[in-house]
Formats: sequence, C-alpha cells, structure tokens
Amino acid sequence: MIDFRYHLVSLIAVFLAVALGIVIGTTALNAPILEDLESQVTALAEDKRELETQTQELQAQLETGDAFEEAVAPALVAGSLPDRSVVLVATGEDVPAETVEEVSTLVDQAGGTVTGTIRLQPEFSDPATAAELQSYVTGPGLPTGVTLPEIDDTGQLVGSLLAQVLMVPAAPGEAAPDTAALSSVLAGLRALDVLDVEGTSVTPADHAVVLTAGAPGDDAEERTDALVDLVLALDAAGSGAVVAGDAASARETGLVGVIRADPELSAAVSTVDNLDSASGRISTVLALGRESEGTSGAYGTGEDTQPVPPVPTSTP
Repeated sequence: MIDFRYHLVSLIAVFLAVALGIVIGTTALNAPILEDLESQVTALAEDKRELETQTQELQAQLETGDAFEEAVAPALVAGSLPDRSVVLVATGEDVPAETVEEVSTLVDQAGGTVTGTIRLQPEFSDPATAAELQSYVTGPGLPTGVTLPEIDDTGQLVGSLLAQVLMVPAAPGEAAPDTAALSSVLAGLRALDVLDVEGTSVTPADHAVVLTAGAPGDDAEERTDALVDLVLALDAAGSGAVVAGDAASARETGLVGVIRADPELSAAVSTVDNLDSASGRISTVLALGRESEGTSGAYGTGEDTQPVPPVPTSTP
C-alpha cells in the first residue's frame, strides 16, 4: 500500500519540476525578448528624434514663410481698396486684438480706411437674451428712417438694424446712414451688453469684415444662425462682406463652415479660413476688393478653397 506521504512527496516533486521548468524556460527566453525590446526602444527613440528634427524644420519654414508674406503684403494689397471704407466686426473675445490691428493696417495699405471696430459679446447670439434684445429692436426708441422687416426672428431683426446704420448703400444716389442714428443704436445695444465699440467711434462704411474664431459649444446652431443673419444683412446693405476666421471656424458649427456649407450663402459672402496667418489676412483684404466687383469666393487651406484671391493688376 502506498501511504499518504508518498502521494504528498510526489505532488511536491511534480510542482517543483514544473516551477523549475518555468524558471529554466523563462531564463532561456529572457535574453532574446530583452534584446528585441531594447531594439524596439532604440528604433522608437531614433524615430522620435527624426520627428522632432522635422518639426523644427517645418516650424522654421513656416516662420520664414510668414515673415516673407508679411514683408510682401503691402505690395500685394496695394490699390485693392481705393478710397473704400471698412468696418470691422469681431464676433467675440476669441478674436485677438493683434489680429484686428493687423487687418486694419492691411486695409490702410490697400488704400482703404477702417471706420471703426465692433466686438460682439456672447449675449449677442445667446438664445436666453433674444427676448430682451427683440424688445429693444422693436421698441419705440429706434432712430427715424430705420425700417425693420415684419418678421419675428431676433437675429434677422438685429442684423437688419445694424446693417441699416452701419453700411453705406452700394446703389448710386442712396444717402449714407446718419452718424447720429448709428451712435444711438450702438449705445442702445451696448446698454444691453451685446456688443462693445473699440476705439473712439464707429462711422458707416462701404464694406464689412467679420472676424471670427473657433466654433460655439452650447446652443451652437442658434448662435451661429444669429451671426449668419448679421453677415447677410451687412453684405446686402453695403458693397460686400467678408467673413474671416481660423481653421476651427471652418468646422461644421463654425461661422465660416456654416456659410460654406450653404451654396446660396457662399455665393453671396466671401470666406477665409486662415486668418491667423499672414496669407489669410492678405486674402481677407483682397477678397474685399473682389466683393466690390461683385465676386465672392472661399479662400484659405480648407477643402474646395483657393489659396488667395487674384491679386489686382497694377496700373502702370
């Protein structure tokens, strides 16, 4: 008879043999596995160094390209806006003050004049403030001569009001808006905290440039629709409008993206999607010149866009 101790010793021997086999097998396999891992780590480190070098080279090329574009910008835009006036409208705080100043400088170099800058606040397109805004727009305090459409859409009403006091009509013989009326409307809207005026004053202009950045998060559709209503009203009341923003603004819910997605809108208003680069700012000013000729386009780096508008031929 085989007693219990024999079984116990046999089981222990089996487990020891298995453990010893695992140890021996692992030891035998460890060396090639470690060598392979070390080789992969070395290769990845080399790839990382190469990518860092390529990134630095591309960044240097980008900076050089921007410097070149900034250097030639005055010559490229010269004469594209002869004696034309432009009002700048920034859609929010995401549009840098530096960008506004750079566009303003280019307009001057193109032969035009910036008549002022308006910066919209979040409340301008906030559905929660629509009722209060509509109450002001349709109230008794509007300037004489302003006629609003008979609709119940706050965005269209506000857009129509601003366009009537901000834009000089393109049709010959039509009188320019009264500066007192413009001041009154801007003061009323400032009191509602829906916009602010940068600088000393704003006067009516031939063209409008709407500067934007990013895409709205909450209530995206309603907010963008309100901005589209303003853009269309400015474009129709004057000699043309350009909407210029960054790459994010050309996404589905961004102002540039929404305009480009609608054939009717894109045929009426020019768009630029690389405002944060020198070439984008050049395109913005050149697009204004094209708008004065009745031609709209999509410019920048996005799909189905031209890099820049045609540069006007200089007169000898």
